[in-house]
Amino acid sequence: MRDKDVFDSNGKLREEIILKMLDEALAALTGKKQPLDAWMTLIAPDDIVGIKTNVWQYIPPPPGGAGPEKACDGCGVKESQIGIDDRGVLKNPIFLKATALINARPMRTHHWSGVGSLIKNYIMFVPDPSNYHGDTCADLATIWNKPIVKGKTRLNVLVMLTPQFYGVGPHSFNPKYVWKYNGLLVGLDPVAVDSTGLRIIEAKRREFFGEDRPLSPPAKHILLADTRHHLGTANPENIELIKLGYSENILI
Repeated sequence: MRDKDVFDSNGKLREEIILKMLDEALAALTGKKQPLDAWMTLIAPDDIVGIKTNVWQYIPPPPGGAGPEKACDGCGVKESQIGIDDRGVLKNPIFLKATALINARPMRTHHWSGVGSLIKNYIMFVPDPSNYHGDTCADLATIWNKPIVKGKTRLNVLVMLTPQFYGVGPHSFNPKYVWKYNGLLVGLDPVAVDSTGLRIIEAKRREFFGEDRPLSPPAKHILLADTRHHLGTANPENIELIKLGYSENILI
């Protein structure tokens, strides 16, 4: 889902457009005509909802984790039963009691895992994140079987508004390698969404550098989440991709 008007003339995100994008994406994903009906296929009024976001300072997420907080409120979930967190999830009572999770974070290249995206976003649900950095984070998908998250994820939102497509070293950031893609990737399968986001990042790298420039390290944890851990589908041939909104320079 893309919208060329998601940024105003000053480069500031327009929250009402983000909410509209998310609503339209959810309607397409669920087959419902009305946004509220679409959300209510995923979230019930009695759910305790944790919105897992990402607080990396250089590409912060939109307010409310790209809109889910307001959507959950619209579904009748009490404000006291909705939480947004990243690094504090293991101490956050909402996340410790959560019946539903929404996984929402910006897409970027990453020093340890090739890309930081939805599968990796759950690394803060374990007390020892560094133990999952081995072999270029090959087994990140095992975290999704931990009791605190297993079977709870209702929606995955990979925020592709201003992705980062290149970086060198830990926490590397250079505005030269960030561009306005103006998009959200929304899906029920985190592996399929990550695989699609990865293809866009790879296409942007080819466009920018004029040649194939493989990620270093490779983002092999996405493929292994499918072939080794059976979390979801990584093969593009088996992913149904619905393209909505702004299509210029879509790269996929």
